[in-house]
Amino acid sequence: MNIFGIGLPEMAVIFTIALLVFGPKKLPEIGRSMGKAIRGFQDASREFESEFTREAKQLEEAAATSSKPETEKLAAAKPKEDSTDT
Repeated sequence: MNIFGIGLPEMAVIFTIALLVFGPKKLPEIGRSMGKAIRGFQDASREFESEFTREAKQLEEAAATSSKPETEKLAAAKPKEDSTDT
């Protein structure tokens, strides 16, 4: 098991030091609050990603609809060849 480059022995040492510093009563509260913080970061990340993709999709749709009339205008403004001059 390798989380953030920390192996099992390092995690055991960190857990033991945290247990000694905070005590057995405070440790579950700290773990719970850290879990909530991580979950909050994940939710914010997902929300940012969905907002970004939604905005990108809207920009693509706007670009597609705005370029379509321009090509139609160019086609309409292009003079037709006169075949009677030959």
